[in-house]
Amino acid sequence: MFSRIREDIDNIMTRDPAARSAWEVMTCYPGFHAIVVQRCAHWFWQHDLKWLGRFTSHIGRWLTGIEIHPGARIGRRVFIDHGFGVVIGETAEVGDDCTIYQGVTLGGTSLSKGAKRHPTLGNGVIIGAGAQVLGSFTVGEGAKVGSNAVVVKPVPAGATAVGNPARIIEKESARDETAARMFAAYGVTPNGDDPLSKALHGLIDHAATQEHQIERILAALKCAGIDCETLKTEEKFDPDQLNKLVE
Repeated sequence: MFSRIREDIDNIMTRDPAARSAWEVMTCYPGFHAIVVQRCAHWFWQHDLKWLGRFTSHIGRWLTGIEIHPGARIGRRVFIDHGFGVVIGETAEVGDDCTIYQGVTLGGTSLSKGAKRHPTLGNGVIIGAGAQVLGSFTVGEGAKVGSNAVVVKPVPAGATAVGNPARIIEKESARDETAARMFAAYGVTPNGDDPLSKALHGLIDHAATQEHQIERILAALKCAGIDCETLKTEEKFDPDQLNKLVE
């Protein structure tokens, strides 16, 4: 037990630049307290002391503002940063080295007793602040969920989910392995654009290219003595302005 506590403290010291000492982590980090209390509550739950497990969990919720059901399975070196408002359901499973920020819900969408109702997080998953992960699916190893995303379907390993409802940004196959393992606070990654905005940018650029080609064709026809009637346009197409609006 004490080795696991030491491991948790070292993990927080590594991931949080605001952590100045082990004593500060032990006394001032509610995420650390919630994990320690949950281990006790889970032990009670596993040994068929259901009420005692729930009561221990309730005390932990009152002290930390973090609600973790005693039936949930929490891996090693899990870091709940800030943590206020985090809710983790009974059948949720959180892998090793995961990071969960404040306001996150790992919730269920089914009322079936005894069934798997809550999500499973693979190792190294990052869930950004305010994200809602709802359902009995898996968020793959190394995946990231952006702040305030609402995820209701599986997320592949290494991918990023953003938006409401969440859209999946697949991991680039040629990405450098070191960059892929890089920690991303709040699930925000470099070049992690919304796939919808990427699609709109592509359509705007394609339309601009088509317009330029049409203008060259009309100019060539005019030089050849062929006059083509053109439709009057109210406003000239400005791809730069449209791209700024999409951003």
